Amino acid sequence: MISTDLALELRNAGLVWHPHSGDRFQLDEPEFEADVFTVSEMTIEPREYPTGRILAFNGTTEWALDSVALEEALWLPHEHQLRELLRGAFRALRRLADTHEVEIFVAGELRTFQHPEPADAYALAVLELLRRIE
Repeated sequence: MISTDLALELRNAGLVWHPHSGDRFQLDEPEFEADVFTVSEMTIEPREYPTGRILAFNGTTEWALDSVALEEALWLPHEHQLRELLRGAFRALRRLADTHEVEIFVAGELRTFQHPEPADAYALAVLELLRRIE
């Protein structure tokens, strides 16, 4: 799973989340720091209102949590979602001795990003693309 630090960097770099069933997220509240939630039509669903988008918690009994604004949630993209964000820039994912390496082609050059976790290697590559867009 992608690290919270890289998820924050992606959000701060401008990555926009459009919640779908199966997406994972954390809440920007210290008391929920270790909790990871999953969007599901049965328990947590995105709802659109004139005032903005929320994540509604249906039938949860563990917390007095009815809903949270999307801005208060931190998306933890799956590996395949990060790869999709790379689109045509993606060239390869390689397993090296003690790390994973993602290779992309951007601005006329091949770039590689390494991390022990493949999702984080993808996230580093997506960050590079987002920074080039700015």
